[in-house]
Amino acid sequence: MVHSMTGWRAWPRGAIVLAGLAGASLAHASSDPLDASVPNQAIEARFNAAAQQTLVTGKAAPDLCFSLSLPEEWRRTEGGLKAVRSDASLALGLRSAEELSALPQPDLASRDAAALQQDYEDLLGRPAQSVSQSTDAGATRWSATWVDANLPMASHAMTVETLIVPLSNAWVLELSLSGVETREAYDALAARVLARLRVQGRASCQG
Repeated sequence: MVHSMTGWRAWPRGAIVLAGLAGASLAHASSDPLDASVPNQAIEARFNAAAQQTLVTGKAAPDLCFSLSLPEEWRRTEGGLKAVRSDASLALGLRSAEELSALPQPDLASRDAAALQQDYEDLLGRPAQSVSQSTDAGATRWSATWVDANLPMASHAMTVETLIVPLSNAWVLELSLSGVETREAYDALAARVLARLRVQGRASCQG
């Protein structure tokens, strides 16, 4: 999707990146406001043609790994994974409890949500007009919306959303879908990812 740059002078460059990723108004730009992206070499994606699904494995630490599955074929990108037959993308990020230790929230997922919000507000130079945080299938769903007449979307609103999954007391995984055409398809894909997410210990970590 191509957006006009007219009227964007009031917004910083990072906001333009976010808007370009927003697509269907759901986006995450971990490569811009955040430094939490899982290194590409720490992720493996294997497509099973018979099952028509992609198995994704990743490593947070030598003794902590995770896996999940995605429908049809997905391939690795710099920031995560990209569907072969659609515009859908999945960005993956990791943050340590140590990095979040200065925040006052009572649990790791809430501290990560607060850190995400601060990251985006620092990038955009203004607070979000609305913020939502809920628990769903063992994950925390965090989203924030900015409304401004200079935003190129018809609604003049931009929403970012991330699913936060504590892998242990020491690490949290951030999952951010973008490029999904409808809210219904987004929710279905997010539910599948969470339902098939598995955490493994040292014995299951390879390499």
